[in-house]
Amino acid sequence: MLADRIEGKWIEAFAAVFRLCKVTENETVAILSETQSRQLNVHLAELALQRLGAKVFHVVVPTPRQDAPVPVRSTGASSALTGQEAAIAGLAASSMVVDLTVDGLLHAPELPQVIAQGARLLMISNEHPEALERLVPAVRDKERVKKAIALCKGAARMRVTSPAGTDLTIDMDGASTVGVWGWCDRPGSVAHWPAGLVVSFPAAGKVNGTLVLDAGDVNLTFKRYLERPVTLTIADDYVTAIDGEGTDAELTRRYFAAWKDKDAYAVSHVGFGMNEGARYEALAMYDQRETNGTEVRAFAGNFLFSTGANEFAGRYTKGHFDIPVRGCTIALDGVPVVKDGNLVEDLR
Repeated sequence: MLADRIEGKWIEAFAAVFRLCKVTENETVAILSETQSRQLNVHLAELALQRLGAKVFHVVVPTPRQDAPVPVRSTGASSALTGQEAAIAGLAASSMVVDLTVDGLLHAPELPQVIAQGARLLMISNEHPEALERLVPAVRDKERVKKAIALCKGAARMRVTSPAGTDLTIDMDGASTVGVWGWCDRPGSVAHWPAGLVVSFPAAGKVNGTLVLDAGDVNLTFKRYLERPVTLTIADDYVTAIDGEGTDAELTRRYFAAWKDKDAYAVSHVGFGMNEGARYEALAMYDQRETNGTEVRAFAGNFLFSTGANEFAGRYTKGHFDIPVRGCTIALDGVPVVKDGNLVEDLR
């Protein structure tokens, strides 16, 4: 168990990321949190920003009531700002927002309002600072991720295969591709830390095939390494069959079904991790309360498959899975970008 104590090294880790964000002396920076936010990170952000000479203020909102039939984890679509027009106005008046809400604003409907006047936004994932300290982004990550974004945007088709039996095809026509290297330094830009990945949100009806989640792959919603294979059959974006025996298949079936929402079964995004410092085994090293699992989404060479909301396909739901899959080959128009679970040399 890690102690929730302010450490000088953690202040410096936060300050290092804020320097990458080009925080300047006397710049007005808002720290957004909610009552269930990790208070240690809120304090570290304030101290690091003050170290850089920024003018800091806090926006704190109550964590909203639960309205889902099951626990909701790591959606990237925090509802903390729902109906909070005054809070949104305060955030929008700053030049930078540090987002420390539990789930983050990346896919929240209020995000466009927050950044409409040019504020840039850094979402700091709900991780213990011990993990954040290890995952301070490197300057070289920006060009690597930008290169991967260009490859995805230029492709007509992504195909994902694996020795376990995965054979998934994604028509990239109309897909929206984004990549994150861990900092935001331009007005209106959005980033998150930890980072180092590229994902594409396919247009409607573009994902078909079979995805085999093998033993050892990770369901981050459950914060669990799979013990037995689970096979998902996907037709025109939707999971139509969940095959497998044991606890992992049962958990998957039950969580999907609990939403009573067809769109919970749909593909949200597909992509791959590029963070050479992120560790696959990290989930085993923390108590569940200490980790959000963001690091495991980004470990280099994983195929990151997600179900749930995809605004680019016109689908909205809180039902969400993030599943990093190992050992895959990911090819864009027949050219691998990941081969047998390893980034190709050009992207390392």
